[in-house]
Amino acid sequence: MAAVNNGSENQPAKHQEVGHKSLLQSDALYQYILETSVYPREPAPMKELREVTAKHPWNLMTTSADEGQFLNLLLKLINAKNTMEIGVYTGYSLLSTALALPDDGKILALDINRENYEIGLPIIEKAGVAHKIDFREGPALPLLDEMIADEKFHGSFDFIFVDADKDNYLNYHKRLIDLVKIGGVIGYDNTLWNGSLVAPADAPLRKYVRYYRDFVLELNKALAIDPRVEICQLPVGDGITLCRRVS
Repeated sequence: MAAVNNGSENQPAKHQEVGHKSLLQSDALYQYILETSVYPREPAPMKELREVTAKHPWNLMTTSADEGQFLNLLLKLINAKNTMEIGVYTGYSLLSTALALPDDGKILALDINRENYEIGLPIIEKAGVAHKIDFREGPALPLLDEMIADEKFHGSFDFIFVDADKDNYLNYHKRLIDLVKIGGVIGYDNTLWNGSLVAPADAPLRKYVRYYRDFVLELNKALAIDPRVEICQLPVGDGITLCRRVS
């Protein structure tokens, strides 16, 4: 899945773990993290969904197991109860969120493809957390605009996770900043974008990586100077930027 080819024929094959997006230089070290800290603590439903997703042709879209663990712990640390997820795929990160929330917690889950979500839905139901999820099929922006127009939604979300169309990340941010509460957190996934952000201009990038790279760069620049948020960009998975709203 490497986006950048440095020309060396002696490079070892990239890690084959489904959802692997680690920016660590050592695949052996990444495997150590998975086997020591992630897999032994991975809830059985999440393991089952990860294994089911591995058989899907678009499995690279899934959240990695280490990032799923990170999100689960983060939600518990901030005592999140009302959350939103934009970009669901088969629901690995969604399940991680649902398992972290209290029984009366809620997740507004938005995705353009219900078929992918229904791959994971039986596992989510078996885990006993489907009642926390309000899945809406379709583009997120029109629904976000409806919510912005209704003041009852302003500042109503404790946590929002975005893992969707990178060319709309800034459009999402312009709306989500009003929907997340002061002290709440927005997480933007893939903000290091396969490591391509620092690749030379003539690097042989995959088409989709090259196309979205400029949008990710634009987002990162905007978040870095946005006075309404405190940010922390972490090299977990393919990079995740946490934005805590402060005003």
